Amino acid sequence: MSIFGSIMSKIFEYTGLSHADAATPAAAPAAAPAAAAAPAASAAPAQPVDVDAVLAAMAARNPEKLNWQTSIVDLMKLLGLDSSLAARKELASELHYTGDTSDSASMNIWLHAQVMQKLAQNGGKVSPDLMK
Repeated sequence: MSIFGSIMSKIFEYTGLSHADAATPAAAPAAAPAAAAAPAASAAPAQPVDVDAVLAAMAARNPEKLNWQTSIVDLMKLLGLDSSLAARKELASELHYTGDTSDSASMNIWLHAQVMQKLAQNGGKVSPDLMK
């Protein structure tokens, strides 16, 4: 499973939805045919998953104070995923990051925003503040 797929699964499973109930991650390039996107849209949960609420609930149960609202590293830690630089570079590749992966600060900011946008595209209700 992709790293983004793992992120999405952790959030959707927390709400009681299985990964199969969640939409297929929309990490494909924008040039993908519209017909390929149609099955993903039909696979979205009937009700949007409140990503903010799920992550806030997970953070409340976590003994470590994590800044998941702005930090991709803390978001991945909150979800119990590998947050190493190598894992983040892999996630950047999955999400088609075109910047310099050795500039981890810029990459991390981009990753957090992209993950939140992709969650919103795949059946998640995400506050606009988290997609910046």
